[in-house]
Amino acid sequence: MKVVIFAGGLGTRISEESYLKPKPMIEIGEKPILWHIMKIFEAQGFNEFIICLGYKGHMIKEYFMNYYVYNSDVTFNLNTNSFEIHQTNTENFRVTLVETGLNTQTAGRLKRVEHYVGKEDFILTYGDGVANINLAELVSFHRNHGKIATVTAVQPAGRFGLLAMDDDNHVSSFKEKPIGDGGWINGGFFVLQPEVFSYIPPEADHIVWEQGPLETLSLENQLMAYKHHGFWKCMDAVRDKEELSNLWESGQAKWKIW
Repeated sequence: MKVVIFAGGLGTRISEESYLKPKPMIEIGEKPILWHIMKIFEAQGFNEFIICLGYKGHMIKEYFMNYYVYNSDVTFNLNTNSFEIHQTNTENFRVTLVETGLNTQTAGRLKRVEHYVGKEDFILTYGDGVANINLAELVSFHRNHGKIATVTAVQPAGRFGLLAMDDDNHVSSFKEKPIGDGGWINGGFFVLQPEVFSYIPPEADHIVWEQGPLETLSLENQLMAYKHHGFWKCMDAVRDKEELSNLWESGQAKWKIW
């Protein structure tokens, strides 16, 4: 099963970092968050990726073009312009990088990779979110319900501590950043049947995946939610990047399942 990753957005809410590089290339523990996402899939048997490029997409191409050398012991002979690989430590990734346009919206990006996906079920996710999700369980859930689309529903941690107070302002309980408030949100990690492309018109560069196709799928009772109760985190702003980095450096990165 192929994995499609959105990696073309401008990353405006993390512009302190994204003005230099595309958001999926922002590093967590000296590795781009895109690498972390791909490792989650590889660890569970999914190693064929289609990456939708846009903003500064050439940097993602250069990263994978040089990945083998970056992760190997190499002797360079400058006199003959040749090199010899001694030992390598690379991942079992097969990566197709597709230019999907600078200003293309998410539905348009997905439509542009249709011929790379082919006529089989596939996974779609965002290039900025990590989780300790059980992908086999997710795929099984999707196949059992028989609908066209499955979205992973998550309950993110609150940004602030939660206080419970009585009428006299006495604090009866305090919870530091509790997980969710009972509401579920789109956590990415979609499983989709190829029929989903019929919900995206040929000229879809202006269409947002979350507003157009997903809304229609929902109205037609073709969208199911897989509830993920474990760790999930989206790198939406600098504070999120710092939190993920701290988790990684302290050995508490729950998405590290490899």
